[in-house]
Amino acid sequence: MLHVIEQSHDPAIRQLRKNYISPSETTRAIDPIVRGILESCPLVVIDVTTGCLCDGPERTRIFKADPTFKELILSMTREVDDERILRVVASFFRYGMFSHAWQGNEPSFQDVNIVKSVWNLPDTSLNKKLRNFCKETRRLGYNWAWSDTCCIDKATSSILNQSLTSMYKWYADSAVTLVFLAGVAHPSKLGDLTHSYWMTRAWTLQEFLSPKVIFFYDSEWKPYLGDTGTNHKESPEIMQELVDAMKIPRGTIVTFSPDDLGAREELRLASTRNATVKEDVAYSLIGIFKSDIRPHYGEGADALGHLLEEIVARYGEVTVLAWSGKSSSYNSCLPASVSVYSQTPYNPQSLEEEEMETCITELRGKLPQQVVLGIYNQINFLPPARFSTRRLHLPCIAFSVRKLGIQEIHRGNEKLYRARVSGLGKVEFTTADELPLDKPQKFVFVHPWIRHIRGPSDEVVWGGDSESDTDFDSDSECDTGSDEVAPPLPSPVVPAPQVDDYTRALQMIARLRQPFNALLLVQQPYGEYKRVAAGNEIVVPGLRANIT
Repeated sequence: MLHVIEQSHDPAIRQLRKNYISPSETTRAIDPIVRGILESCPLVVIDVTTGCLCDGPERTRIFKADPTFKELILSMTREVDDERILRVVASFFRYGMFSHAWQGNEPSFQDVNIVKSVWNLPDTSLNKKLRNFCKETRRLGYNWAWSDTCCIDKATSSILNQSLTSMYKWYADSAVTLVFLAGVAHPSKLGDLTHSYWMTRAWTLQEFLSPKVIFFYDSEWKPYLGDTGTNHKESPEIMQELVDAMKIPRGTIVTFSPDDLGAREELRLASTRNATVKEDVAYSLIGIFKSDIRPHYGEGADALGHLLEEIVARYGEVTVLAWSGKSSSYNSCLPASVSVYSQTPYNPQSLEEEEMETCITELRGKLPQQVVLGIYNQINFLPPARFSTRRLHLPCIAFSVRKLGIQEIHRGNEKLYRARVSGLGKVEFTTADELPLDKPQKFVFVHPWIRHIRGPSDEVVWGGDSESDTDFDSDSECDTGSDEVAPPLPSPVVPAPQVDDYTRALQMIARLRQPFNALLLVQQPYGEYKRVAAGNEIVVPGLRANIT
């Protein structure tokens, strides 16, 4: 039709051409939108009709051969409707994601490529699991399905790494995520989900939190609890079961964003989950922490070290240091296992107004204003904690150990020590580490929770920690290992009336007098410090009144 108009000898008829667009012009408008949509989709998916693995170019070819494409072209004759194109293209390329616990020799990328289709795979229970996922995805009305078993060419490191770092977003952008609970018998009952093997796996945390729409299935591919609703994240019964188990608000589960929870809380969620491959404990959290670490299988426990280091560097979070157990070989201030974050760290309570006033009145009569303001300024302008070449630069208030000895020997390798500490008095702790009592090494207890010491403030101040002896010398830094997830902070309070700097400084001293969870460090030959891994939290009495 347009060709006839263009070839007309009548200028008036040729002028009509301006009122219409050609199919090629529409196609040129569609192509970049298709590319944009596919850029946010998984690299390879399963065509649930043919069972074939399809990359981006193949999906584009299938789209242009589909009646949907022709109908889209014919629907626009006078002008390009970008919104319509986006709506149609996005709908065509919607995909379903699979979440499950690996059970052994799952079908691989190479396995499917050899037989050309998932429908041609040998009749085994694991291949049947994959096929049932594809069937259910197709029943729900989607053209494409993704499974971590066969949609990643794990033999190509660049593809594997890109997949690992993009996986959180792929689940978040999916039309639906189907969760298969292989160990949950039919008919399922309340509690089966939270006691399932699936709930113990590292990767399934992000696979559950990030999607907007999710369905749980029992071992016979029947909806969990018989719930046939349109989204199990909208099921009060299922969500309450998960809220009770995970101890996070329902709203956080339903519409999760990495910014919804603090780093310490996200590590707590990860602490009860396990991975077959050690590195996956860290790699499975890349999306939840919006991390930039690059997967490198073979680095072992260092993977967790890299993740925790980045948390300190990016967020200035030092609550990651609040743990007891075994130290990491990556850095002594970091734990060897994420499981330590299941522990609830000691959380000093905010001083009530009347209690604070009593402390300030007492301190005002004992401490010279110049000394107090000096301490206040040193603490208030401390830099954030930072890592450099695996070494943590941790500004911290430090208290020197004057005397240290073994109190008793416990079962195994642990010993109970008693220390006399400047500014703190007597402190007891247990550790399996062999402490060099016969060598002239310096031990210090450090207070790294600077945000708590500063307390509620009208001004935003970035802080780390500073080293100090009994006399509160807070100018120095301890080189150790640590990661910060903002420590347990006081509950939010209504901003207090403006007070003078001296009173504000006395408030800071009052908070220093509260008990706190201390880290024990031992100085190394070249001046840096190493953390002594304690068997339990070392909660020490606060600073004694006489600090001068």
